[in-house]
Amino acid sequence: MAHRETFEYFRFLWDHPYTQIAIIFAGGEGAHRVLRKEPMLSSRIFIWQHVTKLTLEEVQQVIPLYHPVWAHTDPLDIAYADRHAAHGNFRNWARLTAHALTALERTGRDHPDQEVLRWAFSRLGS
Repeated sequence: MAHRETFEYFRFLWDHPYTQIAIIFAGGEGAHRVLRKEPMLSSRIFIWQHVTKLTLEEVQQVIPLYHPVWAHTDPLDIAYADRHAAHGNFRNWARLTAHALTALERTGRDHPDQEVLRWAFSRLGS
């Protein structure tokens, strides 16, 4: 479906009297420009929210709460992971977590260290 057709469908769902729908548009750099080009849709957007990457301090606070695998990981290793792969981005942390879990399962370790992280980095393809 082309952008215009997709956006028109979202607008239809939004305006339909029997639909109680909340739509969240999330996109990368420039996504807001695409949405703003569709006035029938952009006029219905309640709030435009810009989400920035996490600072290292925020990473140190949030990531141990994000997934149990990070709860007992050395904060220096979390900083290492953020610096080399995650870059304060939750999508990157999700991918890294999945690969770290695979590495832990294969090695029998209970939390990531730099060796496990280097293996996980190699799987990220970046």
